[in-house]
Amino acid sequence: MNPQLKILIVEDSEDDLLLLLRELRRSGYVLDYERVETAERMQAALERQTWDIIIADYTLPRFSAPEALQLLQHQHQDLPFIIVSGTIGEETAVAAMRAGAHDYLLKDNLARLVPAIERELREAQERQKRLDAEQALRESEERFRQLAENITESVFWIFDPTTPEMLYVSPAYERIWGRSGAGLSANFMEWIEAIHPEDRHRIHTSFLEHSLAGNYDREYRIVRPDGSIRWIRDRGFPIQDREGVPYRVVGIAEDITERKLTEAALRRTERLESLGTLTSGIAHDLNNVLTPILGIVQLLPLKVTNMDESTQKLLQILHDSTRRGADLVKQILSFTRGIESKPTNMQARDLLLELQNIIQQAFPKNIELSIDLAPDLWTIESDSTMLHQVFMNLCVNARDAMPHGGKLAIVAKNFPIDESYALMHLEAQVGNYITIEIADTGTGIRPEILDRIFDPFFTTKEIGKGTGLGLSTVIGIVKGHHGFINVDSEVGKGSKFKVYLPPPLG
Repeated sequence: MNPQLKILIVEDSEDDLLLLLRELRRSGYVLDYERVETAERMQAALERQTWDIIIADYTLPRFSAPEALQLLQHQHQDLPFIIVSGTIGEETAVAAMRAGAHDYLLKDNLARLVPAIERELREAQERQKRLDAEQALRESEERFRQLAENITESVFWIFDPTTPEMLYVSPAYERIWGRSGAGLSANFMEWIEAIHPEDRHRIHTSFLEHSLAGNYDREYRIVRPDGSIRWIRDRGFPIQDREGVPYRVVGIAEDITERKLTEAALRRTERLESLGTLTSGIAHDLNNVLTPILGIVQLLPLKVTNMDESTQKLLQILHDSTRRGADLVKQILSFTRGIESKPTNMQARDLLLELQNIIQQAFPKNIELSIDLAPDLWTIESDSTMLHQVFMNLCVNARDAMPHGGKLAIVAKNFPIDESYALMHLEAQVGNYITIEIADTGTGIRPEILDRIFDPFFTTKEIGKGTGLGLSTVIGIVKGHHGFINVDSEVGKGSKFKVYLPPPLG
């Protein structure tokens, strides 16, 4: 079947029209054509039906090819426009092409007409395919946006790898990242800059290497403007054109902070359970060792009646030390077995003053102690022996961090927690707390191990000088009191442990 061609011809000469039609029919076209000589008739023809191509004489008595081209452009119709003239010069032809004409040829060379038409029709089809693809992309992206606008737990994004540019980011970005979505769209590097410094290079490299390959799936930390850290799982999926070349990457970034905290808590629980199994057996053995020692110490004064005062003092030190060891074994057994103690309402101020006396008598004299206790400190519900162990452990660690002396400060005060503070500290709850801060000017803790200091058996002390159980016991007791601990440390400047404890309920 011969191809059909709908052609609009801007021409005033009947003879020239017949020559054009003969040339086209000789090439096998079945023609549906209309000749127009004025702007009004061309306007009507364009409104009446669609056309495949327009052929225009350059100069007509009341019309011209440039005017016809402008009319077509005002109609926003992308049709091949070919100028055929007997008088057009080189400069005029170039000007017409710049104005939007697709080709021109002379009337005495109509052999070029059919090839020119076929070329322009092919190019028009390609332009239409691209427009259709772009329209489909816009519609798809718009549906994507409408879906993303209603989801608040994850961030949806669209990335152009050729620019590179973030074309779209859903509103949840501002809630999770705490940053402007408009700022990210204007500067893609804002996403990179928000990633935690320890993860930044790994994620940037991975994104560039894997997002177009379809296997970008990574977890990383971001730092919000307020300094808080969130965990993100980020995935990207390439979108390809008809030739299989990726031209977009769409993705979803999910806030997994709660899951990470739950996993960390589970790992810590598993380690504590392992610790309980191990220490329970050790504690039983220690108890068997200490029981006869304590019994003998109590019997010796009855057996030896003529001991001098010096010997009696030594015996008393042995008795007190043995009793202290037995109490410690009892605490360890209770802690590892999960046996609940019997807390009572108590004043932390009294406990801290007792701790002050011990430090002043037993710590090196080159450690300067300062203590600041709020006079109206709220009471707390606690087991005094267990809480004494918490603060004693923290103070002993502070002492060990200052082998050449330094300053040890203990500060206790009331601290109401509001909603904004609770959002920044996931373990906190809205309500009243007291805080006991123990700060030293010692060696500090290296950043890379700060997250591990509460792990059972983790210690930086030399063999024989630390068991790694002190801080794991501290965190277990504090959590058992429904409290939490914040740690701030800088190498060479010291550490600050702040214990938060709630007052009694009711």
